[in-house]
Amino acid sequence: MSGRGGRTTDRCGPVLLGVRHHGPGSARAVRAALEQCTPAAVLIEGPPEADELVPLAAHEEMRPPVALLAHAQDDPGRAAFWPLAEFSPEWVAMRWALEHGVPVRFIDLPAAHSLAGGDDGETADEGTGEQEAGEQEAGERGAGAAEVRIDPIGVLAETAGYDDPERWWEDVVEHRGGGGAGADALAPFAALAEAMAALRETYGDGGHDRDPVREAHMRLRLRAARKEFGDDLAVVCGAWHVPALAQRTTMTADRQLLKGLPKVKAAVTWVPWTHRRLSRRSGYGAGIASPGWYGHLFSAPDRPVERWLTKVAGLLREEDYAVSSAHVIEAVRLAEGLATVRGRPLAGLTELDDAVRAVMGDGTDAPSLLIHDRLVVGEVLGEVPEDAPAVPLQRDIARSQRTLRLKPEALERELELDLRKETDAGRSRLLHRLRLLGIPWGEPTRSRGSTGTFRETWRLRWEPELAVRVAEAGIWGTTVLSAATAKAASEAAGAAHLAEVTALAERCLLAELPDALPVVMQALSDRAALDADVGHLAQALPALVRSVRYGDVRGTDAVALREVATGLAERVFVGLPPACPGLDADGAADMRGHLDATHQAVGLLGQPDTERRPEGNGLRTRWAGVLRAVSERDTVPGLLRGRATRLLLDDGELGDGGAERLMGLALSPGTPPTDAAGWIEGFVGGGDGGMLLVHDERLLALVDGWLTGVPDAAFTDVLPLLRRTFAEYESGVRRTLGELVRRGPATAPRHPAGDAPDAAVPGFGPGLDRDRAAAVLPTLRMLLGIGQHGFGDDPPELSRPADDLTGART
Repeated sequence: MSGRGGRTTDRCGPVLLGVRHHGPGSARAVRAALEQCTPAAVLIEGPPEADELVPLAAHEEMRPPVALLAHAQDDPGRAAFWPLAEFSPEWVAMRWALEHGVPVRFIDLPAAHSLAGGDDGETADEGTGEQEAGEQEAGERGAGAAEVRIDPIGVLAETAGYDDPERWWEDVVEHRGGGGAGADALAPFAALAEAMAALRETYGDGGHDRDPVREAHMRLRLRAARKEFGDDLAVVCGAWHVPALAQRTTMTADRQLLKGLPKVKAAVTWVPWTHRRLSRRSGYGAGIASPGWYGHLFSAPDRPVERWLTKVAGLLREEDYAVSSAHVIEAVRLAEGLATVRGRPLAGLTELDDAVRAVMGDGTDAPSLLIHDRLVVGEVLGEVPEDAPAVPLQRDIARSQRTLRLKPEALERELELDLRKETDAGRSRLLHRLRLLGIPWGEPTRSRGSTGTFRETWRLRWEPELAVRVAEAGIWGTTVLSAATAKAASEAAGAAHLAEVTALAERCLLAELPDALPVVMQALSDRAALDADVGHLAQALPALVRSVRYGDVRGTDAVALREVATGLAERVFVGLPPACPGLDADGAADMRGHLDATHQAVGLLGQPDTERRPEGNGLRTRWAGVLRAVSERDTVPGLLRGRATRLLLDDGELGDGGAERLMGLALSPGTPPTDAAGWIEGFVGGGDGGMLLVHDERLLALVDGWLTGVPDAAFTDVLPLLRRTFAEYESGVRRTLGELVRRGPATAPRHPAGDAPDAAVPGFGPGLDRDRAAAVLPTLRMLLGIGQHGFGDDPPELSRPADDLTGART
């Protein structure tokens, strides 16, 4: 038996099966070689700590893609993955050995050394120990690393006259037939070993400066296996390593290379993986371009082109594309014709993509992008049996997922929760607790169907890296509840700012952590008492008020939170007016944000409810007094005075002519133009300010009159402020304002002859145009269902003249 990859019938040494990681052609060739050789043991490139996990690969609940996860026990964040798909040669060799009762040993550098890192500070990352020959490692190396890393597959492809290494590999390996009965299954490995030997003679380690250490350990493990099982062995490893394993070296020399390597205590387990994370685009060093396509090539029993295009047609039909069986037949013919013209043994992805674009996509790329994401790459998520080693926290998460019927999925999806239902409330608690632990399985997003606080919308996607996050969070406790409680208490003790504590209180309430909330509340009270910065207080108030609100929805006792929130609001009321005068432009902009946040918080905290919260009305009244004080103080920047005036107007706290009076004072000739422009920005700034000017032509006339009176010398100073203010309006609002300004003062409204002019309606110009108001009656009838659901004639309210409908506007 030849030590360089091939052998005849004699047994003279181990069979070295050089492969490409995650290659279906290599996987089929490995299985054929093992059937021919029937070795006494199988050695596989991988961490030796995983030897005890091999039997789990035969478990009925094990579904690839999966990965071996190794992490340092004292620092779970230092982790490495060894992914395996159904079409990975290592996985095929492992399953063959288990089916035939043959021992399996992993021979790569131990994870204990890989996780500890080398002298240059490099630590193990995704793909460590599984770096494929020819793949560029993601990320930059430290000083001393080789400047150039060769791509062996690229070199071989270029030598063969190909400009695409993937296409060359598909032609010579993935699309190659089995060779027929009686063919030597070891011949391809011998040819590949010779090619790699020539490359290693030319390029040495090819810039992979850690390979000599890894290969020294592989040779030591190979010697040990020969002593245990004899020479009848099969070694499955990256083709790049075959020449090094066949090299004759002494045991002393190999041990010398391994001497002094740093070491940590490591734990190894199986975790689910995804096809997307096998993709090279994910940054995986040994990644492939098309995991889904490779999986199809490996699993298709025959006619892979026809079966693939049938999958494509099914996907496009699900997405409402008009695709028939005739399209599939024509696409198959075109793909095969293109392969023949291009001299390929079988239509590859390039030909299939061209055929789909021409036949099913009408020449557009839209279907191709969908097919690439859903089929070429795919969103398959593997499964791992419960028997696999795991930290206690992982087991508790798995139990919660089963109880709540919340299965992890690789494909991103939205989850709508109704917190009034017990199961949905439990799902919300679990997701919030995991987020607090730094395990972002779900991300909250805006609810589309309802704005009620009893609804939540989450965007879920399970990533393999979350297994590392779970291991890291395991230091806080053995269950999700205990771990989240312990971490919340720790964060409360270490929080540096008041806003951090209030945000933590909100998260504790959402996650329903009753034991952590008292600790967080004590930290909140302590920091609130010591913090005198009104900006910090105003910044902390909204999150605290939201916590009170969500506490009511979730049935949580939020009395203590309400007391702290009320006290915090009172301190903001006292400190805000003295903090506003004398601020520069940046300080005024920051304070405006605090003003808006406090106004919104007071609106929630002071909702009128005389039975449960009789203090609500008083809180709103005191806040209105604060806004009046800010709006009428000359030393306060115009931006803040204008914003305070707008908030008072929106709440109905200004009497008739109140807004006009304050605007007239702010835009008087004695006011500096820049300060007046700031007042306008505060008053009508934001997306809703334009509608106020559209519907209240008196305010618009004041703004227009002030602007036309700005001196030429000051106009260039106020122009940027005005442009920033009006640029936030929608285009339709800006166009309407332009038409109103061009039209000039409002003309008398139209009304039938003989009728007296309508009385002016506050905020709507000098009178009501009854003809324009009557135009909405058909739409109003349709919305109310009048005349469509058997309600008979219009009610008297809709039969009156349009001016009598003024009350309906209110």
